[in-house]
Amino acid sequence: MLKAGRLWALGAMSGTSLDGVDAAMIESDGHEIFGFGPTAYRPYSPQEAAVLHAARGHWPGAPEVTAAEAVVEAAHVEVLRGLTGAALVGFHGQTLAHEPHGRGTHQAGCGARLAQALGLPVVWDFRSADVRLGGEGAPLAPFYHFACARWIGAARPLAFLNLGGVGNLTWVDSRKGRPEEAGALMAFDTGPANAPINDLMRSRRGAVCDRDGALARRGRVAQGALERFLDEPYFARMPPKSLDRDAFAEMIALVGELDDADAAATLTAMAAAAVMRGMEHCPEPPERVLVCGGGRKNPVMMAMLGAALDCPVMPVEDAGLDGDMLEAQAFAHLAVRVARGLPTSCPGTTGVRAAVSGGTLSRPMEREAT
Repeated sequence: MLKAGRLWALGAMSGTSLDGVDAAMIESDGHEIFGFGPTAYRPYSPQEAAVLHAARGHWPGAPEVTAAEAVVEAAHVEVLRGLTGAALVGFHGQTLAHEPHGRGTHQAGCGARLAQALGLPVVWDFRSADVRLGGEGAPLAPFYHFACARWIGAARPLAFLNLGGVGNLTWVDSRKGRPEEAGALMAFDTGPANAPINDLMRSRRGAVCDRDGALARRGRVAQGALERFLDEPYFARMPPKSLDRDAFAEMIALVGELDDADAAATLTAMAAAAVMRGMEHCPEPPERVLVCGGGRKNPVMMAMLGAALDCPVMPVEDAGLDGDMLEAQAFAHLAVRVARGLPTSCPGTTGVRAAVSGGTLSRPMEREAT
């Protein structure tokens, strides 16, 4: 049995950028953060990334998914075995397809096999219960963002902006008593962020990303393509709402006739403009926007956000948090909440009909004596 109260939990996240696995430990009781532990990162090799890219959009049973599961599980076991002292693991898996109002949501990787390999209880399949109850199944980090806002002592509403493959925004009022309380949280996917830029760099330059925004800095934004992008009905939809990684695949076509630098600049501007449109949905203007994910390391994107928004925009490190590991920490925190029977999503974060505790808890089976 897991001990009551606070415990050390280990979380892992492999995001839609398909670059690798983040792992991080935190001490939590499911409500508050008491401490941050060691972290690790395990990049995917080019061959592994190719397997994952080939599985995008596929559902369980497809041969591409079987190959992707093997990559995801092996990478997670490798990195998680390097961090010791945890009582519990939160395993998100690799999102390959996301249709919350269609076929559901699909994260590759089996938590039961991970539990056996690690010898630790593993919480996984975080999104399915939310989708079954009418939710979007995403984003799920907001309950952790609420704990982070309390940890940094936020006195006024603020926003967390995660710029991964897809961008997502969490508006937080930590003056509320609980994250599921009405008015405490509002969250949604803003639009594509790094995924289209990474795909452009992959197809045109054989690179994994536009490091430091170097290519975008040399380009000019194509205003016509940007305006067509912002005409997409998604931006006018009220939250909660979520996106599949490839929901805006036509963005690449919008910049297809541009040279590499102009295409990178335009895709970067699209990501920033999507956030700007998303901010219009906040219940009240946030005091500041704390940015995590790979996009915060792109000075071109950060400058565009700073120019477009009416409040300070800064990396979460300025508030004493780890922007590389925030999502991995989130699934450690959520794992503790699942183990305690606490909600992990609510109407304000995913549109689920009522607050729900998602996730499946798998324990390692005892091996028979020989």
